Amino acid sequence: MSIEFVNNLLKQREKIRLEFKEARNSIPRNLFETVCAFLNREGGSILLGVNNQGEVIGVDPAAVEQISTDISSLSNNPTKLNPPFILFPSVVEINGKYIIHIQVPSSSLVHKCDNIVFDRSSDGDFRVSSLQGIAEIYNRKRVHFTEGTIYPHIQSSDFKDGLLEKVRNLIRSNKPNHPWLGLSDDGLFRTSGLYKIDYQSGSEGFTLAAVLLFGKDIVIKNILPHYKVDALVKIKDVDRYDDRLTLETNLIETYNELMDFAARHLPDKFHLEGDTRISLRERIFREIIANLIVHREYTNAHSATFTIFKDRVEMLNANNPNGSGPISISNFRPFPKNPIISKFFVQIGRVEELGSGIINVNKYLKYYSPGSKPEFIEDSVFKTIIPIKLTVSVSDVISATDVVTVEINDSLNEAISEALNDGINEGIIEGINEGIKNRIVKTVAEIKENEGIKAKVLADRIGVSIQTIERDISLIKSLALVEYKGSKKLGGYYLTDNLKGKLAQ
Repeated sequence: MSIEFVNNLLKQREKIRLEFKEARNSIPRNLFETVCAFLNREGGSILLGVNNQGEVIGVDPAAVEQISTDISSLSNNPTKLNPPFILFPSVVEINGKYIIHIQVPSSSLVHKCDNIVFDRSSDGDFRVSSLQGIAEIYNRKRVHFTEGTIYPHIQSSDFKDGLLEKVRNLIRSNKPNHPWLGLSDDGLFRTSGLYKIDYQSGSEGFTLAAVLLFGKDIVIKNILPHYKVDALVKIKDVDRYDDRLTLETNLIETYNELMDFAARHLPDKFHLEGDTRISLRERIFREIIANLIVHREYTNAHSATFTIFKDRVEMLNANNPNGSGPISISNFRPFPKNPIISKFFVQIGRVEELGSGIINVNKYLKYYSPGSKPEFIEDSVFKTIIPIKLTVSVSDVISATDVVTVEINDSLNEAISEALNDGINEGIIEGINEGIKNRIVKTVAEIKENEGIKAKVLADRIGVSIQTIERDISLIKSLALVEYKGSKKLGGYYLTDNLKGKLAQ
C-alpha cells in the first residue's frame, strides 16, 4: 500500500474500519482477534507500530520481516484463524520508522479466532457467543456476498480440465513459497474458501466463487444464464462496433482475454520506474479489468461491458453498492464485493492487493494520458471511465524518466501471448506474471527491429541487468521465438523462422 494511503490513515482516529497496535518486536497478542472481527464485519486497515493515539512508534527493523512472515503463516493456520484467510502485510517507512500495514477485507465467510467468533463495532472487537448473534452474522453475509452460495451438487468434474494446474503455476510465479502450493487440490479449495460448510444449514460444497473461477463454460451458463462480458471497440462505427468479443468463460481466462483485447486495440507507452521500464497500458488496464471481474454482482442479469471509444475506455458492471456517487482517493475505502474471488486474484498475481486499482490508475494515468483523470462512479451499476489518447508519440513524453520504445504491433503481441500460453499448457515453462510477460514482449520487439543484437545491448535498451536479460532470453528460446546465430564473439539474436512465419500471416 502506498505511503500516501498510510499517511491518510494516520490522520484519522481508530474506528470500526481502522485499528492501531504497537508491535515493537512481535505480533500483538490480540492481533488475530481484530483480523477475525474485520473479516466478519466491514474489513479495514490495521497499522502495527502505531499507538492508540495515532503516534508512530515504529516496529523494530530487525523484527519487521519475521513479524510479516508470521502474520502470513498464522492467517493460513486453521487452528488460529478458521476458515483461514491468508494475509500478506506491506511495510511502509515513514520518517525513518517502519509501519506494517495489514489490509483486511470483509469476508463472505464467518471466521473464528482460537475457536471464538469476533465482531467489530466503533468501540473495538467483541466476542459473539450467542447462537442468535452468530446466526445474524451468517444471515448478513448470505444476503450481501452471493459468491459464497453453496452448490452441493457441483463436483470437481464440473471444472475445466488443466485450469487448476495453470493456477498453481501462476501462484508459483507470483510467490514461489506460497503456502497453498503445498496443499492438495481439496485442501487448496477449502483453504481458499472455494469449498465451505454452512454450519447453520448443514449444507456443504463448492461455492459460486469456485464455479466462476474454475467451472466449465456450460456449468457457469446453467447456474447463471445471463453471464457474459461484452468487449467492444466503437471508434469508427459508434452505433454498432468495429470489433467485438463476447466472453462466457471462467474468470481467470476472461481476465486473460480482456487483457489481450486491450493490447490489440489500445496504444502502449513505457515509463521508467526506478531501474525498470514498465508498460503503462498493462499497469492501468490490469487493474480496471480485474476490478470489472472481481467486484461484479454475478446474480444480477446486467452484463458487464468493456468499451473502447476514441477518447476513453468505459466499463460497466452490475454492483452491490457500498455507497453511491463518484469515488476519489480522498473518499475511497476498499471494500471487496466478492472477497473470495478478490483474494484469489491477489494470490495468482492478477491484482496487487485490495484497493490497489483506484490508487494505481490515478498514479499512472497522468503518464499514459497527460492531463486526464479517471472516473469511478458507485451505483447499482458501477461505472469506470478512463480517458485515453489513441496515438502515442515521443512528444507525449512527460519527463526524462518516461520512455517510448519500439512499436509493438498486434500480431507480435498475439504471437508471443500464444507461445507463452502454449508453453505453460505443455509444461515447457511455468506461469509468468504480467510484468515478465511485458518485458519478454519488449525484448522480442527489440530483436525484431535490431536482428543480430547482443545480450548486453538488449539489457541496456530494456533497462535490466545482464542476468535478467539472459534468463528472459533462455525462456524466449525455449518457446522457439528467437535463436542465436554466429560465433560467440560476433553473433547475436534473431527471430526464428517459426515466429517470422506467424508474423507474416
